[in-house]
Amino acid sequence: MSHITLVRHGQANTEARDEKSYDRLSALGHLQAQWLGSYLQDTRAHHTRVYSGSLTRHLETAASMGLSDPVVDPRFNEIEYFTLAQLLEEQHGVPIPVEREGFAVHLPQVFEAWRAGEIANPPESFADFEKRVTDALKEIARGDGPAIVVTSGALISMVMRQAMGLELDTMARLALAIMNTSMHRLFPIGDRLSPVLFNAVPHLELPDRHHAQTHM
Repeated sequence: MSHITLVRHGQANTEARDEKSYDRLSALGHLQAQWLGSYLQDTRAHHTRVYSGSLTRHLETAASMGLSDPVVDPRFNEIEYFTLAQLLEEQHGVPIPVEREGFAVHLPQVFEAWRAGEIANPPESFADFEKRVTDALKEIARGDGPAIVVTSGALISMVMRQAMGLELDTMARLALAIMNTSMHRLFPIGDRLSPVLFNAVPHLELPDRHHAQTHM
């Protein structure tokens, strides 16, 4: 079993309110990814296998990091949060926040309604999301050599939920806490992958880069 490092994509379009508009990196997002790539190079981090979700922001992050020819796997794509939020509003009258602070309350509501099957015709079921994450990680873990995966925040929070048995509300709070281009590592301990690193941004710790420690 090999260790896996998950990387959240760089900052995307923070003004977006739909999936398509959100799916591109901002100028800062590209810079965050470049800094992370330089950090990995400088510290001689070794990854024999490179994976990425298929979303534009994943591929742009991998390219700006200098990760060439990743294996593109849509199982590492983000949930369609904006779509789920719009369905929840249409079907149950739960308004979509207009201020960033409102997402701290809204995201757990979306997750709970989604898992409970209270959102009709979602892009995928909560169970299907959970299964694709499990299957993808198990497949990579069976391979040889350390792997790095460029993905998204909610998916990383699901990985942590599965690894640590977290309640859904805790998973939602983790998703909100995950920073852009943060690293999260799973290491084989016994017959399971266990978290040994969470939300690490050493490439953004210099004083003149603190402004680049973004969550959205």
